[in-house]
Amino acid sequence: MGRRILNDALRSIVNAERRGKATVELKPISNVISSFLNIMKYRGYIKNFEVHDPHRVGRITVDLQGRVNDCRALTYRQDIKAKEIEKYKTLKLPTHQWGYVVISTPDGVLDHEEAIRRNVGGQVLGYFH
Repeated sequence: MGRRILNDALRSIVNAERRGKATVELKPISNVISSFLNIMKYRGYIKNFEVHDPHRVGRITVDLQGRVNDCRALTYRQDIKAKEIEKYKTLKLPTHQWGYVVISTPDGVLDHEEAIRRNVGGQVLGYFH
């Protein structure tokens, strides 16, 4: 269920960034979207986000910062081992300096740097830069 929802939410963020909007509203929502947005906030790609009424249909209001160039979700959730993360990162991201691959691991949803540090693999959810 969450695969298409995550993809739609990330595409809404990219489209709002390209139009120069300050905020974007995402709905429907899931826990995976909020985990993905937590990583984006921690890495400085969005200012803040607020979850409204998470127990029903719900919505998330995201305050944009203007740093997101591209943000994609993989609908096929590719499995990746801890030693293959660096190679996968070089394939998907445009440069070594910026951008993050988001991975769902047994330790939770992590970016590629944290997954390498903890030496865990998992399923690739998507990436942003």
